[in-house]
Amino acid sequence: MRPAGLIGSLGAMAMAGALTLLPASTATATADRAPSVTAAAAAAGETRPAAAGTEVTISPVDLDGPAISTVKVTVRNAGPERMRGLKVTFGGPAGWAVQPSAVQVDGSVAAGASAQATFRIQVPERRAGFTVRTFTATATYKGGDGAGSATVTRSQHSGTPLASLAAAYNNVGVTDESDTGPGDYDGEGNSFSAQKLAAAGIRPGEPVTALGAQLRWPAVPSGTKDNVSAAGQAVTLDGTGSRLVLLGSGVTSGASGTVTVYYTDGTSGTGTIGFPNWSFDPANAHGATLVASSDGRNRPSGYGNAGIAYRVFAHSVPLDPAKRVAFVVLPANGNVHVFDMAIAP
Repeated sequence: MRPAGLIGSLGAMAMAGALTLLPASTATATADRAPSVTAAAAAAGETRPAAAGTEVTISPVDLDGPAISTVKVTVRNAGPERMRGLKVTFGGPAGWAVQPSAVQVDGSVAAGASAQATFRIQVPERRAGFTVRTFTATATYKGGDGAGSATVTRSQHSGTPLASLAAAYNNVGVTDESDTGPGDYDGEGNSFSAQKLAAAGIRPGEPVTALGAQLRWPAVPSGTKDNVSAAGQAVTLDGTGSRLVLLGSGVTSGASGTVTVYYTDGTSGTGTIGFPNWSFDPANAHGATLVASSDGRNRPSGYGNAGIAYRVFAHSVPLDPAKRVAFVVLPANGNVHVFDMAIAP
């Protein structure tokens, strides 16, 4: 952490944005732009141009606050025409002051050349635990590739992901019919019956195959924490493959959210998953796949609701098979409950 004395009012510092014309070789990242998407980018959950276009790069942001960090945004004209009227804006997380708010480029940028805009951003003291910070830069212009604008988003994180999904367990979803008291899968004291799950082929520590992945049911005793009520937890996961498969079910009909996968090369991709409510919702709600169905559930007073199915599902998000997964950030939705996750070939 740097001394707090470095922090002052950004407005009072009267900081100005700097612009530099650079050789074409300085730009390294391609801006996210629709609608044309390459197969590799689609697999990573990203949107990128299939053909050459304007490229935008955000330099790494120093997150060691409290401090004022300098950030450089590079715009490369990869189009066939000169780029005119170029304007660059940059922003960070809500409440992070940035000076200037935009940099206007005088003159034009030749095809193959680059312009660099400099911004200052006020970085607060780091939060405890794992945190993801997102920064966005947008270039608007005339000429160039003819698209008129290009935007890139950079995500950086601080803190350490949890070592495993088991380290994130925060909910008791399965109880024994002889001791239902510890269960609270749905916030009302109800839980899966361990006996009825076993009858459906789901037993502690045993494998579960779904969507091409080899998962495993939590190897913990009934009545103990065995699943994650998702709240944006970051969990270490190592491997390569075509998709990330999550095993779980939902509470209420609104159990969906975004999963973010971070790769060892520093890039990331996102995908949306959802689970049907553990009972009553259509089994394919949110695009999920039914894995197992158990009869009835455990209530605070004991086993009940015989004849009603309480279910476990699988859902997946695509991965870039050419990259190695480093960790996964779960959705920020407590209605999503996850028992395991694994990478499918």
